[in-house]
Amino acid sequence: MKTLTTKFSILVFSLLVTLNLSAQDFQGQATYITKSTMDLGRFGDRLSEAQKKQVKDRLKNRLEKTYTLTFNKEESTFNENDKLDAISGATDSWGKNFTPGEQYKNVKTNTQIQDQEFYGKRFLVKDKLQPIIWKMESETKQIGTYTCFRATASIPSDELTWYNFSWDKLRPNSDANSDEKQEVAMTEVEAWYSPQIPVGHGPSEYWGLPGLILEVSAGSTTILCSKIIINPEEKEKIEAPNKGKEVTKQEYQDIIVAKMKEFRENRVGRQRG
Repeated sequence: MKTLTTKFSILVFSLLVTLNLSAQDFQGQATYITKSTMDLGRFGDRLSEAQKKQVKDRLKNRLEKTYTLTFNKEESTFNENDKLDAISGATDSWGKNFTPGEQYKNVKTNTQIQDQEFYGKRFLVKDKLQPIIWKMESETKQIGTYTCFRATASIPSDELTWYNFSWDKLRPNSDANSDEKQEVAMTEVEAWYSPQIPVGHGPSEYWGLPGLILEVSAGSTTILCSKIIINPEEKEKIEAPNKGKEVTKQEYQDIIVAKMKEFRENRVGRQRG
């Protein structure tokens, strides 16, 4: 009985909030912290604990990042907050080639537009939102002042990291035209969303739940909302990026693979010469 009463109270509160969200100038801002673990594999077996710590400290700016999600009822932008290298004080120029750029999503038009820079060239990646079939569950937990519900999904790993690159893609059997059928790697995703903020937005590629997604765990990465401001005094204009060569997600990935293949072949050629 207590559980039913609690959920009913949440529903009533959510409806009241929905009335408030119907205002045309509604806007919210959410700050997210992402943390990833790194498996050093066989390379790590040769390192001392002190050396492992040094490597992880050196790569901390790639493993821990802060983002801001700005959203209204239909649109959102997701941007990384600039962070300097913890040791050198410089920006991580290599890592920026394989990290998500400024992202715009529109849940009404099923559109995603992302500003990506790769080796000095700017691309405007326009595509549909990542399809996600969520399984919504009754389990709840508190994140800050918000009651959140659990949802899970299984998503192709490459679709979640289409802006990234893996050397595995240069292996002969990874060719899309190969006759050998390849098993699609999947990532199990756990999300926590709050109906108290009834918008279909979320960080990164995640969206499509009946409430703002406040936490996501996928693979070795966790994305957690640390701060929410509803209707801030100074509102930001939510706009899609509009500069760069227009490509789809698949076309962008093909460009990355071709460039890295060229990079490897040139390197091998220099070593032989």
